[in-house]
Amino acid sequence: MASRLAALLMALRCAGSTAFSIASSSSPTFDVAARQLSRKTLAGAWSERDVAQPTAFGSSVEWSFGSMRHLAALAVALPALMASRRRSSGRRARGGQDTARGTELATQDKWIADLDLPAFGKEVKDLGERLKKEQGRADRLHLRWMVIWSRTCALIGLSTMWMGPNIISVVALTLWTHSAWTMVGHHVGHGGYNRTDATGRYSSRGFALGSLYRRIVDWFDWMLPEAWNVEHNQLHHYRLGEEADPDLLERNSEGWTGMDRWMMPIVSIFLWKWGYYASNTYKEMKVTEMQRQGKPFPPGFDPKDPLTLGDLFQGKGKGVVSKRDFFMRVLGPYFIVHFLVLPAPLLFFSPAFYLSGVVNLLLADVLSNIHGYIVVVPNHAGSDLYRFNRGCKPKSPTFFLRAVISSANFRTGGNFNDFLHGWLNYQIEHHCWPDLSMLAYQKGQPELKKICDKYGVPYIQENVFVRTKKALAISLGLSKMRPYPEQYEREEDMMDWSGDGKQKALMAAA
Repeated sequence: MASRLAALLMALRCAGSTAFSIASSSSPTFDVAARQLSRKTLAGAWSERDVAQPTAFGSSVEWSFGSMRHLAALAVALPALMASRRRSSGRRARGGQDTARGTELATQDKWIADLDLPAFGKEVKDLGERLKKEQGRADRLHLRWMVIWSRTCALIGLSTMWMGPNIISVVALTLWTHSAWTMVGHHVGHGGYNRTDATGRYSSRGFALGSLYRRIVDWFDWMLPEAWNVEHNQLHHYRLGEEADPDLLERNSEGWTGMDRWMMPIVSIFLWKWGYYASNTYKEMKVTEMQRQGKPFPPGFDPKDPLTLGDLFQGKGKGVVSKRDFFMRVLGPYFIVHFLVLPAPLLFFSPAFYLSGVVNLLLADVLSNIHGYIVVVPNHAGSDLYRFNRGCKPKSPTFFLRAVISSANFRTGGNFNDFLHGWLNYQIEHHCWPDLSMLAYQKGQPELKKICDKYGVPYIQENVFVRTKKALAISLGLSKMRPYPEQYEREEDMMDWSGDGKQKALMAAA
């Protein structure tokens, strides 16, 4: 009996040492070894049938030496197997959900199953918070220089447009209009300088808002700034890549059939700002107003459908957008002031000078449409970018993930390069942290790319013309965006944007 007890103690001691060495390892190789050891040891231990022997204590049983091996086997197998399961439960797809989905992921989506989403989201959020805290005088001075660059383009264009149609005037006027929108109006409207501009001149709370005067002085373009803030700052940014994203090119072009499928993508490049963006942003503003007031939509009106200028003429926005109101508030003031009043001083010198000024402004507007299309639309269109079926909470891990995998950057770095791109070459960073300065995006871009590389998240960055080709392929129906596998969505990040949930989410994100 004593020899059996000694053997049992020795077996337990060895078993404990083996189990500890396996359980303390974090290597996947040891996980496999633990499982194999557990299965083999248990199978071997229980292969012998032990016979209970009655004793003087009646119902008590005396264990055979084979039963001692059973106990030792359990000491080895159970701790090792439990440690292995604990580690495997930590490796969850999409931040805590089991990887066993019953659906085989496509090759390009394999990274999703291995992503530690909460850790990824935390690092992206922390980086944004650090960049926000580091903003200060340098960001304010950088904005001032970019404004000077923009106004220098205006000065060159306006002072030479009397010379007949010429490339210098057209390019300079184009860059002026473009930079005033994509760099100044865009980032100021998002609140990128609310914390650094003590004067309030570049605050999102009043910039270009409230009156025609402020619109002309701050940011004058085809779009109404108030409407842009609703369509872009709220709907596009917080519903990126979803069916409710008003700028989702694939959804917006699905209605093009026959010859329209081939003509509209090309025609749109030349007139999309006034032919689509002005009317659609205004429609989104009106839809939001009706929803807040609890007013029903007219029969047959789908608020998700884009509203072009042509649609408006055909009466498709009736009951939501008034044609008279649209032309009086949005298109009319810009057309009259920009194309007719702005060159008016040239009439004091010669009607020919005035006519030349009007022509140069019109040509610059066409080029500005082309320029804007190339650096705006391809940001979120391409067969390598994702679409989503459900809404997510702002600033959640899923929100940061979608900002990356449904956006594309162009070549980044250097003020001149970034100026020509309208600072839209930092689209990934901008969608992660919409309320940062232009300088902060320059600083944060390399760090965000490293985080994506660390977690295996696709970070798309290509030449602007390569991205334009991919966007055109989407609008022509030649390729499709990637549908994100819904079974891998992180449930705690999902939300319903209908009703009060929308306003609560936007307030939390502010």
